[in-house]
Amino acid sequence: MDKTVSLKENHLFRRAYSRGKTAADSRLALYVRRNGRKTNRLGLTVSTKVGCAVVRNRVRRRLREIYRLNEDKLARGVDVVVVARVRAASSDYHRLEKSFLKLADKLDLLKKEGDK
Repeated sequence: MDKTVSLKENHLFRRAYSRGKTAADSRLALYVRRNGRKTNRLGLTVSTKVGCAVVRNRVRRRLREIYRLNEDKLARGVDVVVVARVRAASSDYHRLEKSFLKLADKLDLLKKEGDK
């Protein structure tokens, strides 16, 4: 599996926010938009409202790892922006993973049984 490409430019985040499909719960918000490439790109947003730098970086690391471990289950050619909400800071890894997979399923981001 190739290394995940990161979204870094502000206009790519704004495009995902304005034109992408959205799903959210109390811990995460997920924005998904087709990018016309063969690979996925991941963007993470963790506001200062979530907590101090240590807490924000912990949430960011957890979300990056959740994405990495589940990347093979996701459809190809999309930009995925994950926005952590305040409750993400007090959530453990398994709750965040469950939340991410539920939102990805809601947005039809997960591959079907017969897909490669």
